[in-house]
Amino acid sequence: MGKRMAALILGGLAVMSMNTSILAETRIESAIFAGGCFWCMESPLEKIEGVKEVISGYTGGHKENPTYEEVSSGTTGHLEAVEVVYDPSKVSYERLLDMFWRQIDPTDLNGQFVDRGSQYRSAIFYLSVEQKRLAEKSKEELQKSGKFKRPVVTEILPASTFYRAEEYHQDYYKKNPIRYKFYRFNSGRDKFLKKAWGEATEPQRSGGPMKPYTRPTSEELKKRLAPLQYKVTQQNGTEPPFKNEYWDNKKEGIYVDIASGEPLFSSTDKYDSGTGWPSFTKTLVPENVVEKEDRSIFTRRTEVRSRYGDSHLGHVFPDGPAPTGLRYCINSASLRFIPKEDLEKEGYGEYLKLFIKQGMSR
Repeated sequence: MGKRMAALILGGLAVMSMNTSILAETRIESAIFAGGCFWCMESPLEKIEGVKEVISGYTGGHKENPTYEEVSSGTTGHLEAVEVVYDPSKVSYERLLDMFWRQIDPTDLNGQFVDRGSQYRSAIFYLSVEQKRLAEKSKEELQKSGKFKRPVVTEILPASTFYRAEEYHQDYYKKNPIRYKFYRFNSGRDKFLKKAWGEATEPQRSGGPMKPYTRPTSEELKKRLAPLQYKVTQQNGTEPPFKNEYWDNKKEGIYVDIASGEPLFSSTDKYDSGTGWPSFTKTLVPENVVEKEDRSIFTRRTEVRSRYGDSHLGHVFPDGPAPTGLRYCINSASLRFIPKEDLEKEGYGEYLKLFIKQGMSR
């Protein structure tokens, strides 16, 4: 064999070895879990380090390409489920199993919490012999732990075709955070999980503690706020359209509660709704905005209030533009605008990143 040929062969082997190494480093695997409402399963699993994506969908039934309406009717044999795409070098299948058990009631045969029917029952769909072994082992350990008085009935089944759910359902907890939290809380899931595990059931987002925003006393607010601001925020009033401070404000910055200072909305989500009030497609900090049913004018509306200041802000309507489809119609009198150039000195420097153009330094 000539030296040139030998060099070519050795070079080819080196390239093959390098490519194999790269594939090993970038290898991904999937896991499929059913735990009732797929919105509530997607959120906690997607926050685990090493998980690349969590997809809501349907599996386990006989109907090809089912729709949400068909699955929710209970006639397709499918379960609402999630496919977890993960990097096994960063997170183990056992870790995913542990998080799965901490999101469900494994003793319920006929659904999960408020969602009833076979389409909402819990199950682990294994994609390999090893996944089956680990799933059965974890189920047995959970049963022996005595955590639950009733038998653990979650099924362990071979995986079949997984059908991706409609785009509306993907990342629902991100697209509609307030509605998601409202649903999750009222479903009874969190109450059950806290009682069962005695701890937070979702991985917490990174970052420091929330700032201690507080509501001033009524006496302080009367002194500090203008009459209209007090009427709107404290007495659920409404200011005139087109004759308020921010309806046509086009400056970059954030809007905070006039009473407590908690961040509420950003100019990046503000748009002209034609109503004459400041309108936003989403909230800046979902935890700071609370939704309540409002029947004050003989029709059902959804009021929005600040969490810490408890200020009346306005209402949210389902007639907004993409991507959320929501319109937060807010009173200027409830807000204080902080321009981007003042964020640092006002103590809101963490939000400067919203206004830094990609590819450019500040």
